[in-house]
Order: sequence, then C-alpha cells, then structure tokens
Amino acid sequence: MNLTEMRNERTMQIDKMSTLEMLTLINQEDATVIKAVEAELPQIAKAVDAIVEGLNQGGRLLYIGAGTSGRLAVVDAAECPPTYGVPRDLVQGIIAGGTKTMMQASENEEDNKEKGIEEMQIRNITKNDVVVGISASGGASYVLGALEEAKRVGCVTVGISNNKGCPIDKFVDISICPQTGPEVVTGSTRMKAGTSQKLVLNMLSTCSMIKTGKVYENLMINLQPTNIKLRGRVISIVRDILSCGEEKAVELLEKHNWSIRNVVDNEI
Repeated sequence: MNLTEMRNERTMQIDKMSTLEMLTLINQEDATVIKAVEAELPQIAKAVDAIVEGLNQGGRLLYIGAGTSGRLAVVDAAECPPTYGVPRDLVQGIIAGGTKTMMQASENEEDNKEKGIEEMQIRNITKNDVVVGISASGGASYVLGALEEAKRVGCVTVGISNNKGCPIDKFVDISICPQTGPEVVTGSTRMKAGTSQKLVLNMLSTCSMIKTGKVYENLMINLQPTNIKLRGRVISIVRDILSCGEEKAVELLEKHNWSIRNVVDNEI
C-alpha cells in the first residue's frame, strides 16, 4: 500500500478553510514528521556508520534521486564543501535529468532505469563508495537502477523512502523509511515526505562529517573563508576555541594560512 499517494482524511475540506485554518492543519501534519524520523534513528545510525567506514577507506557518498528527492540530494551534497572543507566530489548529489531538472520538473526522468545505471558507471563507483537512493514512493526505476549497479560493484546501499515494503525498502542493505503517511494535498510528496528526507540527509552528512574529524567540539574547523561572512565566522571560531581577542585570532590565522584546523593542531 502506497501511503504517500492516499488521501488524507483530515484535509479533505482544506479548500473550504480560512487561510489560518489551512496553515494550522499543515503545521499539525508537519509536526508528525519528527516522530516518523525518530522511529528510524537506529537505521540512520547504521547508515552513518557505513558511510564513515566507506569514507575512511577512500570512498565517496553518493545520493541519487528524482524530482524533489533528487533536488534535496543535490542541496545536501552542495553544502558539504563550504561547510566542511571537503573535496567537491566526496559527497555527490545526482538528480534524474541532470542540472536542468533542478529548476524545471521533468517527472518522466524517474522511469529511466538505464540512466540510473549509467550514472553509477560514469562515476566509476567502487566497493568503498556508499550509494543512497531516495524516493518517496520507493519505486522510481531511475533510483532502483542506480542501486542495482551499486550492489553489483559491492557498494553498501542505503534507501530513503516513505512506504514500508516498497521496492527500495526491500532491496537495499540499509533502509530508512519514515512513515509520513498521506500528504495534505494528495500525492504532493514535496511536503511531509520531502521534509523527512531533508531531515535524514542532514543527519547522514552532518554525523558523517563529525565522525571523520571535520568538527571540533561543535565548531566547523574545516570552514573555508571564501567571503566576508565566512571570514568573520572563521575568526569567531578561533576566538571561541582559544578564548582570545579578534586581533590575536587574525594573527594566528595569518600564521597558519587561514586554516582553523592548523591553528587547533599547532596552538592548543
């Protein structure tokens, strides 16, 4: 049973509600997402540990999805280099249809299983890579093709879906399946299902980066000062770590080529 495609009995009269009533109901439905993700924390932990093991062996983290799921994959991957100072190919977000579908929906792309296989092949995946397939319904052929190819190579495969018993849930090594239920607008999985996927992706990348040494206490020590805001944040982080003034922080950063990590490794 595909719960994400069912009608939500609580919202059947939403078109007759006042604006505030609509917003209240959407907010109430969104509140259920946290519990749905919480129920999957043991599986998310397994995925994080697998990702960390792969990264420590020289592997990469590859997300792949179609539509909303693909866009979320690209967003999470794109944030890793500026936040954690990692190479741009370490965490990759792949969306069915390529870059153009980030801005313009092309729903038929999710049906192309061969393209999903090809996406893995052109990236020369190895057994040390971890491939995370994302699909609310859990049946996108594009994603399943990628996961099949990843399994053939020997990668650990992770699935993020929102329907227990769906093809991805049954196929992957580690299944993360928040049961977010019927959407406010029937079938609009950019809503609760998408929110749950974003929360899970946040956890996967953040915890993996922490466990591979990209964070000191709760500070981003690999942060790159690529603009005025980030330069200020780098200075602030060094001040927090060393309990020093701004002038001293800048002095130490200049001494260590504006690397917080080098400051931490050499000045503490």
